[in-house]
Amino acid sequence: MTRKVLFLVPYPLQESPSQRFRFEQYFQLLEKHGIQFTVQSFLDSNNWQIFFKSGHKGSKIFALIAGFAKRVVALLKAPFYHFIFIHREMTPAGPPLFEWILAKILKKKIIYDFDDAIWLPDGAPESGLMNFFKWRNKVTSICKWSYEISCRNEYLSSYARRYNTRVLYNPTTIDTLWHNPDNHQKSPNHHIVIGWTGSHSTLKYLNELESVLQRLESQFPMVIFMVIANRKPDLKLNTLHYVPWKKKTEIPDLLLMDIGIMPLPNDEWAKGKCGFKALQYMALEIPVVASPVGTSSTIIDDGDNGFLCTSSDEWENALTKLIQDETLRKHMGKQGRKKVIERYSVTSNSSNFLLLFE
Repeated sequence: MTRKVLFLVPYPLQESPSQRFRFEQYFQLLEKHGIQFTVQSFLDSNNWQIFFKSGHKGSKIFALIAGFAKRVVALLKAPFYHFIFIHREMTPAGPPLFEWILAKILKKKIIYDFDDAIWLPDGAPESGLMNFFKWRNKVTSICKWSYEISCRNEYLSSYARRYNTRVLYNPTTIDTLWHNPDNHQKSPNHHIVIGWTGSHSTLKYLNELESVLQRLESQFPMVIFMVIANRKPDLKLNTLHYVPWKKKTEIPDLLLMDIGIMPLPNDEWAKGKCGFKALQYMALEIPVVASPVGTSSTIIDDGDNGFLCTSSDEWENALTKLIQDETLRKHMGKQGRKKVIERYSVTSNSSNFLLLFE
């Protein structure tokens, strides 16, 4: 019997790293194993462009209405599928009504995938109104109703196991055939580039390193700092180079870096992070310096394929070593790619991912 899967996801395809590296890169694998699937996103490409920008209130209300209407259609289609794969949540606001209908009324097998501590606010305290709007405790309910739960690290898996025994550790992975420095021409560079990549929501984590980077750029004239993101950062750095994120140029842009950084605060939200930035750097043989938060301590072997730093002094010392020692940068880069291929690649995780649909 051919298995059929309905993917209900928040964002349009090929846009969000959350989706691209959780399941989109496995679509060919599903086809290869005879698993048919359909994808429905809450936001379409046009709505995605404005939904996370300031203003545009009317357009955002329309996007919400359109998204809810699409979820009603999904309920009508659901009986024709064996599995319903839900990434994060079916709707960005309100209680998990659609998930309840799928599980309790339609008796569908829900595969629930989440990649952040989405039952918590992201950092700053949240107003009661916003908490009501987001309805964050929906994560608990969806876990209870799910047939299978897919989590990207042990911290998230431990949370899910409080409510369901069927939890699969399914790490966020890298397509190392595409993320391969040998397949892309690296532009000649006369500087040493310390770089960071991420979305607008995580730009704030760079603030804690601003003073360190200021000292480094004054001490080493050959050093510049680069940010690849969908929004320009507000950092007081003379050498700051901002590159708007584009999927088409993602790999060549990353390969401009000589050192990749991933600072994180030591809070409950950050513990749910998968260290994805580190994985991208390492897959491209870029040595990484990161905070020992979330899965960073598992991914990075301190002193071998990167550095783990807590204090400002540790960050400055680690970055200084890499700036001054090209041989060390190359060694850590090679070791980092080896670790990703063995533990965090699409190839190494394919059989594990397929377990969700058995």
